[in-house]
Amino acid sequence: MKNWIRHNKGFLVFLFLFGIFRTAIADWNPIPSGSMRPNLVEGDVVFVNRLAFNLKVPLTNIVLTHLGEPQRGDVVTFFSPKDGTRLIKRVIALPGDTVEMRDEKLLINGHEADYAMLDSAPEPLDHGGSMVAVRLREQMGREQHRIQVLPEANAGRNFAPVVVPADHYMMLGDNRDNSADYRYFGFVPRELLIGRAERVLVSADIKGNWMPRADRFGMQIR
Repeated sequence: MKNWIRHNKGFLVFLFLFGIFRTAIADWNPIPSGSMRPNLVEGDVVFVNRLAFNLKVPLTNIVLTHLGEPQRGDVVTFFSPKDGTRLIKRVIALPGDTVEMRDEKLLINGHEADYAMLDSAPEPLDHGGSMVAVRLREQMGREQHRIQVLPEANAGRNFAPVVVPADHYMMLGDNRDNSADYRYFGFVPRELLIGRAERVLVSADIKGNWMPRADRFGMQIR
């Protein structure tokens, strides 16, 4: 073993430094599900800036210092407070915000988000077949992004007013009726944030023929 370590110490140092880089500075995240449709789709691999919010001790959730503040509308990766699963969702509300959902429509601090119809598209189902997804523009103040809803789905479209606790965030998926998010695991504490997802690095049609989707390479996440 000592001889093996001696002859491979360069490679071991590389692995160590690569691990530090990926767990503390930058990372990538595959998109395994449709919870962020229509903006992110299965087969996307996104670049994650781990220095966007916190500087952490590598391989831990111990925060050394804050480097930036999450903003409403950011797409972020984080560990689920329910079971530790690594997830990607959108920041909908910040600490101190009062949030309510009525028939899919968000109200934040008493102001209702604006919605505009964009188009519709088939939404594939896990067991085969599809249903109609209605795509909307959701806007709160200057921040806007696309979402989709599934009118035919049995989904949680309402929740009573809640106040986001200090150092916590409310996360929702853009595919509102097909996303395990705040309505499933509650608020996300800041120390569980991993980073901000900024671009699609590469993408392939993993639900079909596995061909690259070159038009998505380098796409900025909005």
